[in-house]
Amino acid sequence: MDRKLKVLITDDSKMLRKKLRAELEALNCEVLEAENGKEAVMLNLQESIDCIFLDIVMPEVGGIEALQVIKEVNPDLPVVMLSSAGTPQKLMITLKMGAMDFIQKPYSSDQIKKTIETVRKKVAANGN
Repeated sequence: MDRKLKVLITDDSKMLRKKLRAELEALNCEVLEAENGKEAVMLNLQESIDCIFLDIVMPEVGGIEALQVIKEVNPDLPVVMLSSAGTPQKLMITLKMGAMDFIQKPYSSDQIKKTIETVRKKVAANGN
């Protein structure tokens, strides 16, 4: 059995975090939560996280700013952007900055499952 992936969900919507947490726990992930980009950056520094789901539009520090800081600290960390305001421009920006993937809300369980499979492969490839 694969080891549990430690996944951080960053979204200002409590409902979304709750739903995504249930999906990820069903996929054998340990889940941490952050309400905004600032919390995500702090948690990323304190914990050894395998993957971050990052909402683009959040109060205080948004997803694009948080992605920038997280990638400076941990360039290989898989980051998946979540957004309901899925403008192609923002998508391109985050992918250029090193985001692994981009999921538009409302997402499907299948998208989350595929993403976690990809992350597991990356983690295994990096020998973690």
